[in-house]
Amino acid sequence: MIIQTGMRTDIPAFYSEWFANRIKEGYVMVRNPYQPLQVTRYSLNPEVVDLIGFCTKNPAPMLKYMDILKPYGMYWYVTITPYGKEIEPRVPEKEKVIESFQKLSEIVGRDSMGWRYDPIFLNSRYTPEYHLKKFEKMAAALEGYTENCVISFVDLYQKVRRNFPEVKEVDRQNRLYLGKNMIRIAKNHGMTVRPCGEGDELAAYGADCSGCMTEKIYEKALDTTMNFPKRQPARKECVCFLGNDIGAYNSCLHMCKYCYANYDASTVRKNYAEHDPTSPFLIGKGQREDQIHIADQKSWIDGQMRLFDWMDVKKLYTYQ
Repeated sequence: MIIQTGMRTDIPAFYSEWFANRIKEGYVMVRNPYQPLQVTRYSLNPEVVDLIGFCTKNPAPMLKYMDILKPYGMYWYVTITPYGKEIEPRVPEKEKVIESFQKLSEIVGRDSMGWRYDPIFLNSRYTPEYHLKKFEKMAAALEGYTENCVISFVDLYQKVRRNFPEVKEVDRQNRLYLGKNMIRIAKNHGMTVRPCGEGDELAAYGADCSGCMTEKIYEKALDTTMNFPKRQPARKECVCFLGNDIGAYNSCLHMCKYCYANYDASTVRKNYAEHDPTSPFLIGKGQREDQIHIADQKSWIDGQMRLFDWMDVKKLYTYQ
């Protein structure tokens, strides 16, 4: 099965010691964000956890723990955008994040790496031309270190409207203009653009609109085929295979203005003060009233054939 770590917070950036402790102890406790007394206990035994998915703006703190992650398959999305400190107050300098991306790719392989350039928004500083110039520079630096680039345009969720009231949706004309040119630039640097939650309006320009965390991406990272259980999409416009996230909302210290996962800065600081690297919970500890559910887990790897062996067989029969 697959464990996700990056849908609610940034564990590599701020909670890498905690995560390493969870790997060493072999389990993690996760509160239901909507029913806090409902707790799921996940085993982190690599015999049942086939792959761990990460999404981070700063993988550097996790690099020293990579040895203990060797028994697991991994897929890493690293978000690198062109915004300044007025938008992303605690994200490291982009050059440092790019350097960490390169180091991480050398460890896990480029089939286990993806670059997220999202969310995209426009204003007087961050114009379409500005985005394309920065995108070109970043794509050149990441060439050879990944084949996947995810883009999306800002969504005006309730928390985004609260913390970033001046942001506006990107109109269709600019979405098509940016998308078309980003697809061209990415292709020139050996990458495929995968729009996230944007429908198929960029497919005509060469984007892969099948999703950014799909069964095929996981299988390629693991170099094997898998038997995936049926699962409902996270949201209507999302076709990715997600779930089993061990993070917690209102705990990401990047404080990005466009964040959908934080209510406000004071809530984040309050939660972070309750973080204990030795606790099985990311935030706080267990409570007497907790209702603990043991997750039903098993490996999804079918073990029949390595993925690329199967692709070679398909090619053999296709061309005969």
